[in-house]
Amino acid sequence: MVSDAWAPQVNGVVRTLATVADELRAMGDTVEVIGPDRFHTLPMPSYPEIRLALLPRFRLARLADSFGPSAVHIATEGPLGWAMRALCLRRGWPFTTSFHTRFPEYLHARTGIPPRMAWAVMRRFHNAGAGTFAATPSLHSELVNRGFKRVLPWTRGVDLSLFSPGPSDDFADLPRPIFLNAGRVAVEKNIEAFLSLDLPGTKVVVGDGPQRAELAQRFPDVHFAGWRMGEGLAAAYRAADVFVFPSRTDTFGLVLLEAMACGTPVAAYPVMGPLDVVADSPGGVLDEDLRSACLAALDCPRDLARAHAERFSWPACAASFRRQLALLPEIMHQR
Repeated sequence: MVSDAWAPQVNGVVRTLATVADELRAMGDTVEVIGPDRFHTLPMPSYPEIRLALLPRFRLARLADSFGPSAVHIATEGPLGWAMRALCLRRGWPFTTSFHTRFPEYLHARTGIPPRMAWAVMRRFHNAGAGTFAATPSLHSELVNRGFKRVLPWTRGVDLSLFSPGPSDDFADLPRPIFLNAGRVAVEKNIEAFLSLDLPGTKVVVGDGPQRAELAQRFPDVHFAGWRMGEGLAAAYRAADVFVFPSRTDTFGLVLLEAMACGTPVAAYPVMGPLDVVADSPGGVLDEDLRSACLAALDCPRDLARAHAERFSWPACAASFRRQLALLPEIMHQR
């Protein structure tokens, strides 16, 4: 697996790849993840927390050759992704890709560049491979309509043992109800739409990112809790009355599943991601009026939110991924 998104970054892409790699190892496979941590890096413009590999071509080729892959998966469209794509094309190695992030919309939100230009680049990147994994039916349909070829289904999972219902004393000193958002604090996540709502109780943001300082200054009544991982993140979900997901650009929204697995109902817009993950579940409310969705979600039964999340598993996610990989011919692998 080659990915420009990897530890110490904290996001859904990293969690997905790390978990799937662990599941594949548990099945008996040998998995190598090549990320920016193996290279000299530069900070990403406008988002210095993300480091991009600098001129990775030659070292990447050495790492790939020393591993001797039977299959190659390219997870992202950054410097490492483009370098591995070029290497595979030179070697005649089939490879798969996955579409995790709506970069055209993200780029437009940050720079104003028309999305159609970025979509053309993305199409060129992915169509060179043997298949592109899409996490939801909505994303699958959009990619096909935009000219992507060989789009393959690949859903997500959730750690049901870590993210589980139970008591939590997090935010015990804050007025209730607690409306929680968790994830990267950046403009493309549309967090301002949540923070601007007139809601009772307290708004809490778990996470960090380039917009945190600005939003903390503009919304002093909001509790910014910083990054949390593992049990700390699960405790935050459990303590919340509603998980609010204001993003309109996510392709899936892993945090939706994590919150619901903890029994916390979801409020979101009826857009790609929530439409596929929450769907018509009684454990969440989707509405173009996000405030109405938040207030209605207070009445959602927590046990039904958990029951909906139990439909998703990481072993099934990993098995689907492995089944659809493009295997290198055996003679090529031996050479």
